[in-house]
Amino acid sequence: MTSPGTAPAPGLSAVRRRLTVEVWIVLGLSLGQSAVYSLVSIAARLTAATPLASQSTTLNPSRSARPYLDLTYQLLNIGFALMPVALALYLLSSNGRSAVRRIGLDFARPGRDLATGFGLAALIGLPGLGLYILGRAVGITVEVQASALGATWWTVPVLILSALQNALLEEVIAVGYLSERLRDLRWRPVAIVAASALLRGSYHLYQGIGPFIGNVVMGVVFAEWYRRRRRVMPLVIAHTVLDVVAFVGYALLPSEVREALGIR
Repeated sequence: MTSPGTAPAPGLSAVRRRLTVEVWIVLGLSLGQSAVYSLVSIAARLTAATPLASQSTTLNPSRSARPYLDLTYQLLNIGFALMPVALALYLLSSNGRSAVRRIGLDFARPGRDLATGFGLAALIGLPGLGLYILGRAVGITVEVQASALGATWWTVPVLILSALQNALLEEVIAVGYLSERLRDLRWRPVAIVAASALLRGSYHLYQGIGPFIGNVVMGVVFAEWYRRRRRVMPLVIAHTVLDVVAFVGYALLPSEVREALGIR
């Protein structure tokens, strides 16, 4: 019985409706928005006069011809891109429980998380590179330019920060937040893993069909690992390692190797 002036507790259906709306808002401000743009992008690419294999995309474009202004834009972009992560963590902590502990985004197991993260990076990275090469060969993947930033003193640090930002955004929202909220909504485990994996694949469609397939596979592995372990930190580490290698490591390869792989 409620006391006078106190609103009654919402029913289960009302709670589920509110959580559903919350999920759509969070995705609409972050990876869901990216997925919609990627769908439009791949439609435009597939209907263009130029074949998909002859098209290209840049992962880290320059935003100004003036280096220090470019640096400012890069840092602002990284910072604001992390706002949906802060929102997701805030919403997950609404019941008073620490969100970072709830999804395992803490430093409780640094050694184990590092080992697992590097192991997952190797598990995903090598087959992913092979799938990229295959996709380029059969014409279903665009040429990827890892970075268009100039050779300045801040280029490598910014690329590393960009890799960390991507990892936090994708793993916290597409895996940690989405898995927890769909679990609250009583989704079946298979459906949760599938939703997370398809979301991951969809916002990579702008790179072509090959990366879509590769990221769906990666999404299945990461979402299932999270379902079993309930820790997102190893996934953040793995994703950061993968992106650092892609963004920075490519420059260490001989030019003829980069050209053969279709990476500039």
